[in-house]
Amino acid sequence: MEALDALRVPAFRRLATAYTINELGNWIGDVALAILVFDRTGSPLATATLFLALRFAPALLAPPLTSRIEVGSPRRVLPALYMGEAVIFAAIAVLARRFSLPGVLVLAACDGVLAVAAKALIRSVNAAVLSDSQLLRKGNAVLNLGLTIGGAVGPALAGVLTAVAGAGTALAVDAATFAVVAMLLATASGLRIDASRLTGTVGRLRAGLGESWRRPSVRWLLIGTALALMFGSAVIPIEVVFAKRTLHAGDAGYGLLITSWGVGMVIGGAVFAAAPRLRLTFAISSGMALIAAGYAGLAGSPTLLIACLFSALGGIGNGVWWIAAVTGIQQSIPGHAQSVVMSLLESTNQVMPALGYILGGAVTAVSSPRIAYAVAAVGVAVVLAGQTLLPIAGLASHQSADAS
Repeated sequence: MEALDALRVPAFRRLATAYTINELGNWIGDVALAILVFDRTGSPLATATLFLALRFAPALLAPPLTSRIEVGSPRRVLPALYMGEAVIFAAIAVLARRFSLPGVLVLAACDGVLAVAAKALIRSVNAAVLSDSQLLRKGNAVLNLGLTIGGAVGPALAGVLTAVAGAGTALAVDAATFAVVAMLLATASGLRIDASRLTGTVGRLRAGLGESWRRPSVRWLLIGTALALMFGSAVIPIEVVFAKRTLHAGDAGYGLLITSWGVGMVIGGAVFAAAPRLRLTFAISSGMALIAAGYAGLAGSPTLLIACLFSALGGIGNGVWWIAAVTGIQQSIPGHAQSVVMSLLESTNQVMPALGYILGGAVTAVSSPRIAYAVAAVGVAVVLAGQTLLPIAGLASHQSADAS
């Protein structure tokens, strides 16, 4: 597989290993946190508040933090961020014994800020290490496989750990994964970020945001990605209702429905990795089309089997679309803007799903889960139509600009 060419770069091998471990740990932590808060409070509202703490505060604070620290050595900055996350989750594991909801929410928000900054800097380091556009695409494909595998394995592992040893133990395991990632990156060589040291934090932040706004293809892709994330996430809070009440499939059916989407994402990630010459604009459009088709099929599925098949179809589209969009944005902006623009993208990935949860819950409350799936399908399709008309065809026209 040509995507594995990127693994010949020693710095990228270490980066990819750390990224995959981190994604696995993120899933373990998120699931264990949700179970902890719900079990200790018995309140869906408290659980929803947890996810808001994980998303909204980081979205506001992470871009300035990223701009502030991107000028430091990645071998110091990234391990510091991940060790900070390790300490936070170790503290939450302790709070699992003497539970305090305000304490958990504050710690979760702090972790979210560090997590978004770390992800943005990982993307920026990746772009600098793999400065050639084709190599960057191949490297992103490898990282995406790590992300999708983590999404497929992490929730199940978290459920088993929590059921057998308790949420506190699962949170401690998550803390350990952050510590491992910190050690991997602290001992890596060749890591670098192409940040401008001629301007201060505010200047770098403004320059990065300006780069994304001045380039029409990047601007419209960021907007389209944000809207697609919102509509696509609308079904997440109602999947359990759809599986158990609409399809009468029970807890096992709900698990199969979620798993089928994860399996589809792994397949989609593998397809993207195996097709390095596939045009990014086509990958983005076809991925979104499959997501919309998957949601439309789910809206009309009469049985669990058919629903799982359409869920896998949507997952395949998800596995192709997201990494194609990330790669298109990275290849279209200069190196000095990578960290800020990636922090903006990661912040969008925090906020817009939360708005989607509200949308999906509201639609289901006044109608049904099937209508919520239909709304998600139409929303993604409209975004796809808009991107077809708007100038995202210019993607990667600046892929060599200042990339090294």
